[in-house]
Amino acid sequence: MSGADVITLGCRLNAFESEVMRANAARAGLADTIIVNTCAVTAEAERQARQAIRRARRDRPGAKVIVTGCAAQLDPAKYAAMPEVDRVMGNEEKLDPAAYAVLGNPDGPEIQVADIMTIKETAAHLIDGFDGRARAFVQVQQGCDHRCTFCIIPSMRGDLVSRPIGDVMDEAQRLVDAGVKELLVISQDTSAYGVDTKYRTGFWQGRPLKTKMQSLCEALGEMGVWVRLHYVYPYPHVDDIIPLMAEGKIL
Repeated sequence: MSGADVITLGCRLNAFESEVMRANAARAGLADTIIVNTCAVTAEAERQARQAIRRARRDRPGAKVIVTGCAAQLDPAKYAAMPEVDRVMGNEEKLDPAAYAVLGNPDGPEIQVADIMTIKETAAHLIDGFDGRARAFVQVQQGCDHRCTFCIIPSMRGDLVSRPIGDVMDEAQRLVDAGVKELLVISQDTSAYGVDTKYRTGFWQGRPLKTKMQSLCEALGEMGVWVRLHYVYPYPHVDDIIPLMAEGKIL
């Protein structure tokens, strides 16, 4: 009997979160389980999610199939109603180790999905590597405070919630110590990192650091590895990162 396999669809943030989910499932001792981490940013993404769920059940008819990710967050009842699905978890729950203990309980709820708009802090999670790969994702925040008419991301990810800068730096250091050579900074809106905390000062290894994109980039740039930023939008303070790029500390 195998452990838990994770099928990842969608964005880089989902790829990072799948590593957290894999570790949570292993710690909870989940066996013969398939977790489908879905995307719902387009109708095609949802079609692919349903296709992946059906394929998972067809390929391993005896396994427990758990659906999570943005499609599950957006419409949990629809996915719970699929005959191939055993349990549904939301975007907050998939990062919470306690939720995996519930998954192992046959009498547990079929749906674990909180109101994403009520989430005010990120679940604590640290990872040590990405299966020996030289590149690794580092998540700095969840959600977005903008309400663009064409975008449903806040409905699936909630409002902007930044991770404490000390936690981000601890994770980055663990990855570098594990042999990672390139850190890919990801979020929904990297430029807005720390806005929700009013750029609160945190600490890492006794050193004060503001919860702000520039402070984060300066600290990551000292680690001696490539640092690549994703999902950067043209806030005025983004100009402050250009000198770090000129010095080769940020790509």
